Amino acid sequence: MKKTVKKIFKVLGIVLGVILLVLIAYIIYLYASYHRIEDNLVLEVESAPDAGEDLEGLTSGALPASASARYNTALTAGETYSALTYNLGFGAYTPDFSFFMDGGRSSWAKSKESVQNTIQGAGELIASYEPDFALLQEVDLDSTRSYHVNEYSILKTCLSSYNSVFAQNYDSAFLFYPFTQPHGSSKSGLALFSRYLVTDSLRRSFPVSTSFSKFFDLDRCYSISRLPVDNGKELVIFELHMSAYGNSDAIREGQIRMLADDMQKEYEAGNYVLCGGDFNHDLKASEDDSENLESWAYPFPRASLPDHFSFCIDQLTDEERDSLWDSARNADMEYVPGETYTVTLDGFIISDNIECVSYDNINTGYTYSDHDPVYLEFTLK
Repeated sequence: MKKTVKKIFKVLGIVLGVILLVLIAYIIYLYASYHRIEDNLVLEVESAPDAGEDLEGLTSGALPASASARYNTALTAGETYSALTYNLGFGAYTPDFSFFMDGGRSSWAKSKESVQNTIQGAGELIASYEPDFALLQEVDLDSTRSYHVNEYSILKTCLSSYNSVFAQNYDSAFLFYPFTQPHGSSKSGLALFSRYLVTDSLRRSFPVSTSFSKFFDLDRCYSISRLPVDNGKELVIFELHMSAYGNSDAIREGQIRMLADDMQKEYEAGNYVLCGGDFNHDLKASEDDSENLESWAYPFPRASLPDHFSFCIDQLTDEERDSLWDSARNADMEYVPGETYTVTLDGFIISDNIECVSYDNINTGYTYSDHDPVYLEFTLK
């Protein structure tokens, strides 16, 4: 009997020892493979895929309407343009999808076909609004969670008359959690699509957590893209995806301070500044309401914005703002109208030399993502 008990304890000791060694090896792998994408990284500006088709056989006269915007070398002061921002949720968030990191079930999209159909549908939706600029977040290049579908490639097909820039903000090691369906490795980022000439673009790295939680969060960043204007100035487009407030007060404040400093520099240089994306803050709420809100959707501290800047949503009347469709839903459960928590996390900041002409959150019922698009029309003064 004693020998049997000893044998059992020996086997258990060996099993526990192996598990411990595997765990230690995995932690070493996580730390050894962790890296941040470099700051101030120059980004490639890609020409519209069908540019050659538009120019083929063209010998004289004006460019065709489909091509004329792309070959404009400058925007025009006094003209009205449009922009759309949309977090695509890596193609996973159909209305019945819930995400494990938000308290839901799944860590992967339902299937490769579902990812392809969802991104294709989102791309066609964006194209139907014909925005001059589309700012898209959570676009996967090669990720376990989205079956290694190159979503940027699908979007470039849907928006084939646009120039584009991609800023990668996620290049993670293999995350072996949850154990039943490991989230895996991810390569993802921010995509900007422009009907107009983008002369150059730069990737800036936001400050992020340095604790163990850094393995579960994006390598947050924003891109800065420049477009010439006919009065000698530039339209400078900032595209971002900020950390959720629940991560850390210090991180939130550091990210906002860094962004504000860069925007202020551009304004002081005489440029127009448009900043859009997923702010991961409740843009409808005031800071006085913070006690009644989800901890991950804290109100954006307006006092942190530099002088001469404001959110477009703040230029609406109270009635207009309150009636806006919320741009995001919580993914702790499937989307159930009237039951699922919703909030507005997405939007635009503009400098005061830009006029907000119209502003709307587009209601798709979260058909293609846990976010819905936000659409802006604006004039360069």
